[in-house]
Amino acid sequence: MIDINKTVAVTGADGFIGSHLVEALLSRGFRVRALAQYNSFNNWGWLEDVVRNRPEGDAALEIMTGDVRDANFCREFVKGCGTVFHLAALIAIPFSYVAPDSYVDTNVKGTLNMCQAARDAGIDRLVVTSTSEVYGTAQYVPIPEAHPRQPQSPYSATKIGADAIALSFYNAFELPVVIARPFNAPKCPRNHSHHYLADSLWHDHNQGRRPVAHTRFQLCRGYLPWLHSARRCPGCRG
Repeated sequence: MIDINKTVAVTGADGFIGSHLVEALLSRGFRVRALAQYNSFNNWGWLEDVVRNRPEGDAALEIMTGDVRDANFCREFVKGCGTVFHLAALIAIPFSYVAPDSYVDTNVKGTLNMCQAARDAGIDRLVVTSTSEVYGTAQYVPIPEAHPRQPQSPYSATKIGADAIALSFYNAFELPVVIARPFNAPKCPRNHSHHYLADSLWHDHNQGRRPVAHTRFQLCRGYLPWLHSARRCPGCRG
């Protein structure tokens, strides 16, 4: 359960899934601290749509700009928060072949920074968003959580590393960590966001459930705990 009396922090809130997660949390009365990566244009990415649909001066939403590669910033970001959803990552697989160092810095070091910050702050739970790419090409289907990891790109290698960092903090320091591994995340128009993965991510985490994946998309690779349903909706792509 997420404590309604504590602020919920979301990294990667300027991304597609992250912005929908922020929207879902706000709609249920939570206070949200959202991280958008700093840029000189002062643009908050997909989060701009969320702000546009909120009342002016909305006290429930606090937006911070920064970078998960900065350990000190991460400590400041999670202060006073209960649950932390960590979605910030470099995700484009093709570019990971061109600039693998940047993926290590953001995906692995960034996750390490968030784990250390969460431990120092004594947060209630850290939810780390992984990816089905850690499994590579399926050796068998359906894919269970214990399927071998196969780093078939620098991107997938960094996400495997990020998962390992998070699990090490659970094993070594008893940091309350959950790893979510979405498979296919179709992009839907914002007015259909209630059908989207982020809504299920919030709902099942808050109800303490281990949801069964159930999707109508033929590209789905299989079942995984913490794989949440992505329902078909008008205008979906993917």
